[in-house]
Amino acid sequence: MSTFVVVGGDAAGMSAASKAKRDDPDLDVVVFEKGEWVSYGACGLPYYIKGEIQSLESLVSVTPEEFCEERGIDLRTGHEVVGIDPDERTVTARGEDGEVVQPYDALLLATGAAAVTPPIDGLEREGVFTLGSMSDGADLREYVSRARSEDDLMQPDRGPACQFLETCRGPVGVVGGGYIGVEMAEALAANDFEVHLFQRGDRILKSFSEATSESVLDHLGEQDVRVHLGASVEELAGGDRVETVVTTEDRVPVDMVLVGTGVDPRTDLAEDAGVELGETGAITTDAYRETNLSDVYAAGDCAEATHVVTGEPAYVPLALTANRHGRAIGQTVAGSPTEGGGVAGTAAIKAFEVEAARTGVLDHEEAREAGFEPLTDTITAKSRAGYYPEGGTVQVTLTIDKPSGRVLGGSLVSEYGEGAVHRSHALVGAVTEGVAVDELSNYDLAYAPPFNTTWDPVLTAAKVVGGQR
Repeated sequence: MSTFVVVGGDAAGMSAASKAKRDDPDLDVVVFEKGEWVSYGACGLPYYIKGEIQSLESLVSVTPEEFCEERGIDLRTGHEVVGIDPDERTVTARGEDGEVVQPYDALLLATGAAAVTPPIDGLEREGVFTLGSMSDGADLREYVSRARSEDDLMQPDRGPACQFLETCRGPVGVVGGGYIGVEMAEALAANDFEVHLFQRGDRILKSFSEATSESVLDHLGEQDVRVHLGASVEELAGGDRVETVVTTEDRVPVDMVLVGTGVDPRTDLAEDAGVELGETGAITTDAYRETNLSDVYAAGDCAEATHVVTGEPAYVPLALTANRHGRAIGQTVAGSPTEGGGVAGTAAIKAFEVEAARTGVLDHEEAREAGFEPLTDTITAKSRAGYYPEGGTVQVTLTIDKPSGRVLGGSLVSEYGEGAVHRSHALVGAVTEGVAVDELSNYDLAYAPPFNTTWDPVLTAAKVVGGQR
């Protein structure tokens, strides 16, 4: 009997294990996970902290018991893999009962990513949090709960029904203006905290278009989130507990700080085993997600992928990529070689009452490095028929290659529920297939007054940008 060993029990690892066992029931599938949680939706943590989701268990897709009893997977939580011997084809894992050496015929590294530790003094102080795990989410929820009773989570209209503890009375800081930073600003502000968001650069959500970033920034201001742009944080000052965020320009008193400056791939285990890293710093693989070592695969937030626009390696640590690539590896290991597919960098975010999405290449410098001559424009159009009693607007930024007309990327923002995210799917198709902007303008998109205008905003943007070639 062949043995498929998986290191890491989240999206990529459990997708691969489940698919491999389903396709080949005779395959012995062993998963090592150093923590207690598996197959959980880390993307839901800000909404758990906010109070929209009431339990951590709600974020778990499949329990360890279900993996073991219903799917026949040998899942070993509380086991950290500390070494790989590719010559002997074994991994060494350490658990409460000591070390175990497990042989493998195929091995998947799905070790994920860790929160970036920025060069800021004072990160070790009490009251400084990150959000890289379920336990981090539990700690932050506890902090919010101490400031507001459980019944008052995310319900500021109910009034001050509880007494704030000494450590939970004042303003809070969020370092980083990316996905986690913006989502956590909403989660904390919704629970009556005075929120200061610190962004080192000149705009938030840098992977989106400038127009989208500006729209979200304006909305954060309307929600009383105080955004400090160009604010390089030098120190989280205080005694045992954080008391002040010190930037190059200011000192802001705080009682708590969430540091959300991105993630780095966990690659130490792979490197020690001789697995090669790519230019992004993540594990490099071929189209089937196999590394330079025979029968050793990598997927998820520890691995890079090929960008569908540039054709170059990219590091895009997002949930769908991990699930998709894990599933493909499971099929490959079970005997049906399957490519993992490329990535377009597609992502979405909710910030209070707005939603935004992006895909492809929007940055002009990145486009030029890939050999394109980028052209970008932004339009704003109604989200529904003008005579329909509801609706708002959708702002669409479209970037194309001027000579060929190829659609390179798009960024959209609208009021929450007015379709920016769902409209982005048309752009994902255009970007992935490499269609020209004139083709995009002829897409037969759905129309009915409650959902759209006759000319969808995406089609309007295509016409406007295409007319400038």
